[in-house]
Amino acid sequence: MAAFNLTTSDPSPFILMGIPGLEAIHIWISIPFSIFYIIGLFGNFMLLFVVWKEQILHKPMYLLLCMLAVTDIGTSTAVVPKALCIFWFNFKGITVSGCLTQMFFLHAISIMESAVLVTMAYDRYVAICIPLRYATVLTNARIAQLGLVGLIRAVLLMLPLPLLLIRQPFCDKRVIPHTYCEHMAVAKMSCGDTTVNRTYGLVMAFVVIGLDLTLVALSYGLIIRAVLRISSKKAYKKALNTCTAHICVMMTSFTLFFFSTLTHRFGQSITPYVHIILANLFFLIPPMINPIIYGVKTKELRNKVVKYICRS
Repeated sequence: MAAFNLTTSDPSPFILMGIPGLEAIHIWISIPFSIFYIIGLFGNFMLLFVVWKEQILHKPMYLLLCMLAVTDIGTSTAVVPKALCIFWFNFKGITVSGCLTQMFFLHAISIMESAVLVTMAYDRYVAICIPLRYATVLTNARIAQLGLVGLIRAVLLMLPLPLLLIRQPFCDKRVIPHTYCEHMAVAKMSCGDTTVNRTYGLVMAFVVIGLDLTLVALSYGLIIRAVLRISSKKAYKKALNTCTAHICVMMTSFTLFFFSTLTHRFGQSITPYVHIILANLFFLIPPMINPIIYGVKTKELRNKVVKYICRS
């Protein structure tokens, strides 16, 4: 992972402790970490490969699944390899620029994933509420444009985080009780005033995710209203079935995000290793189960995946 061109007067590295309190079983914790990571990589790369190979899958819905797969691969890869280095080899050091780079990518990709989930909700709204206009409203080019907007939004909103922190004086004790460089954990290493950093991070987390959740809720509110008006039981069931996979993915991603964010900032009474495990699950569970959910619930995709697996 390439680092930003950030400079600091003190080259002393940060120390990532892994999961404090559970050092004795780090090697055992690495087993589920590795399994989740490998399953997630396999599932997401399989999804990307199948959509790329099958011309019939070059549709807006599957392009959105590819975007989600890319963000899942990005977030898990930014976290797990370094965590495994800590668990297996006790390699705990990370440079300041490397730490801030990891922090930026983690938060930016998470915001990008949120934007993809919003676009997927909009996709389902158009497909169910105005199906006759679906082909004209959501083209592949339009999906690419929405993806680019989501990427630009993520970069512009998250870039101030490392830029604000690089100006801070860091204390001599640079031990971060975590497996990766999370914004609040790094901010606590500063000896200066981090009010702006903390406020900006908290506002971005809740305003952006709050806005995205509102848009998703609005989309599904309109979808539910349209579905309840359907008289045919078969059409009613089909309409609900098209949304099931996205609802499951959305609930998993947003629920883990809020648990991780709230416990890290406000859960002082919670044991520290619970904070860290929840934070890591946010980057491990969704990438692993998202391809499985869509593979099971999307018949067209499932048939193509089975075809390639059987051929292998």
